This record gives sequence, structure tokens and C-alpha cells, in this order.
Amino acid sequence: MSDSRPHILFSFGTLMDPKVQTALFGQVVPSRPASLAGYATRSLKITDPDVIAASGLDVHLILERRIGSAVEGVVLELTDEQLAAADDYEVDDYARRRVLLASGESAWAYLDAKPLQPAARIVIVGDSIAYGRCDPEGGWAARLAAAHIAENESAHRVFNLAIPGTTLAAVSEQTPPLLGPRLPDTIVVAAGINDSAVPLATPDVDGLTNVVDGLDALATTAHAHNARLVVLGPIWLDEERTGDYEGLRFTRDRALRLRESLRTWCADNHVDFVDMWEPLRDRADLLVDGIHPTSEGHQALYEHLTG
Repeated sequence: MSDSRPHILFSFGTLMDPKVQTALFGQVVPSRPASLAGYATRSLKITDPDVIAASGLDVHLILERRIGSAVEGVVLELTDEQLAAADDYEVDDYARRRVLLASGESAWAYLDAKPLQPAARIVIVGDSIAYGRCDPEGGWAARLAAAHIAENESAHRVFNLAIPGTTLAAVSEQTPPLLGPRLPDTIVVAAGINDSAVPLATPDVDGLTNVVDGLDALATTAHAHNARLVVLGPIWLDEERTGDYEGLRFTRDRALRLRESLRTWCADNHVDFVDMWEPLRDRADLLVDGIHPTSEGHQALYEHLTG
């Protein structure tokens, strides 16, 4: 049985215009005032002629994170068909994601399709690769932190809470109490490779069965903080060199299964997925031990993540 309840969409720009609503939906749709805290807007140049024709504007607004600010708008109550029409209307610079309105109501909103572009306060949770093991410079996370903070030292922060050897289940349990004082607007999850490994003592145990539960819990935590969840997929690994690693066996097949599991969950839940597999694919020289990147490998991951 289909759910007949309307979709709640927060609009702060051209979708508030009755002319645009009529062009997209065939009518003016029910709406009411709403506010989105922790955000501000900036201008975005539009080049799609159909979007310009519908809105009459070649410059639209897009959201960015700013602590202490708020964006005023409306919530639109849309049917399945109307929400699909809104998705078609928004250009590729936007992605529909969940936000928490000032009222406490959950709503859809069109955010910057590049998830780190509008971020101000980023929390990174994950395993030894996110921690930067084997790289004296601190890995891709340290490079991200340096560049992000340098861009706006007064407002930008990056907190790397990664723990070597951790799993998604452990991350989902350990993260919630750490977030409050850090006021994150973006949570980057870079864990799961340990879930995909085969425990040598119990080879029949499939850690991937816990991945979805961990992601569900992290999504709930992120939404409670009105933070955007960004999930990073596993990096390519050199199976010939991983061997037996601290009681675990890492295989490319299971890493690829993890990659697909994360990608599918993110697509189903409208959460950002960043595929980290390709930058190091077939580059065994960029891995210290078949699993952990060299300094040059971390640089390649950082460039891919922020490119």
C-alpha cells in the first residue's frame, strides 16, 4: 500500500514562486512559512535554458552552512509526482537531502551536490585509513582539515575522530556523545573495511550484515544534529600483499561487496556517497602494506575527495 501523506519540501528560492509551481505542478501547491537554522544562502549561476525559462532568472540561490544564521522560506506539501517534477527542475548542482527545520520538523531540501563545498564544521569518523596511519602528514583527513580551515579560519573546523581498527557498528555507538560540543554540520563516515574483513578465527562470520544497521544509526544521529551525512566507500586494496593482518584477512571481493552495499544504502536513503575506490585502483605502489596508503596515496585520495 502506498503512503498518501505529502512530501514536505523546504523551499528558499524559485520554488516558492507561484508561476514556477504552476509551470512544474500544474497548480499552486499548499505551503506554510518555515525556517532552516544553521544555513545561509549564496548565488548560483544557472545555464539550463529550461530552468531559466521556468523561473525567469539565470541566478538562483543555494545553501551553505553558517552557524548562528537562518534561512527563511516555506515548506511545500508535494505528491510523489510533484516531488519528481521538482527533482527534474533542479539542475545537477543540487541534491535532495534531509534537513531538520527550526520547528523540529524533518523536510527535504535541495543542497549543494558537492557535499563538502558548503560545509563549515566537519566531523570525520572512521578507521585507520581516515586516521592517517602510515602517513606522517596525517593522511587525507589532515590535508582536508588544513585546506578547509585555511579557507575560513574563524568559522571552519575539522574534527578527526577516527580510530584504527574500528567498525561501522562501533562508530555508530561511539559517535553520538562526541558530537554535541563540536556542533557539526557535516559528518564524514570513512569506515567499513574492517567490517568486510574475514576473521581468521571465525571465517563464517559475515561482518557486512551489520553495515546497514550502523549506517541507519549514523543517519539518525546526523539528522538529530541537522548535519549532512557523507559516506566514503572503501579504497582499492592490493590483495596479494594484505595477507593475514592482525587476525583478519582482507580480500578485494569483500571490499567490493562493501562498496556496493554502501552505495546502495546511500542511493536508497538520499545520502551522499563518495566512491574512493578509483584513485588507487591498480596502484600498489601507493599502498604501504596493501591496505594503508602512502603519503602520496593519501594525497591522491584528498584530491579525489575535494575535486
